[in-house]
Amino acid sequence: MSNTFIKTIKEETGVNVSLCYQCKTCSLSCPFTAAMDILPHAVIRQIQLGQSDKIMKSKTIWHCGSCETCMTRCPNNIDIPRVMDWLRETSQQKKMLAGDKNVPIFHRAFLNSIKSWGRQYELGMLLKFKLDSRDFFSDLDLGIKMILKRKLPFLPVRAKGMKDIKKVFRTIKQA
Repeated sequence: MSNTFIKTIKEETGVNVSLCYQCKTCSLSCPFTAAMDILPHAVIRQIQLGQSDKIMKSKTIWHCGSCETCMTRCPNNIDIPRVMDWLRETSQQKKMLAGDKNVPIFHRAFLNSIKSWGRQYELGMLLKFKLDSRDFFSDLDLGIKMILKRKLPFLPVRAKGMKDIKKVFRTIKQA
């Protein structure tokens, strides 16, 4: 086992991945495995083996929905969603290419929407995603249908408590 990678993750997240004994309950419970190239239990194993580059470039860290099903069912209560969040952020900081180049772009667009409005402003987020990914027309027909059915409001609604939300983003940036 690579003590360096495990130690870094434990220091940064407070999660001790060494406790995993590969029962695979996390992978069997996860509703997102169909979109993953590495199953959750295998991500933890690769962390234990110090294979950071392979994990950082995988689709899995971006497709994790952080639903906490894995953690809820884990016999050792390993907080895999917290580890996945850390892996995503570290991957972005190191500018490592993800398995799917559009997922990090979507991730940034989503977070920017939350940062700006305190909640998701779908139309603005989707426009930002389309501009950054340069994928303008792949699902244009669906977007038009959603707008016509009033499923995508034109104007954003700012959430209450924006000071607190801005404070969270400032705290994260400082850390």
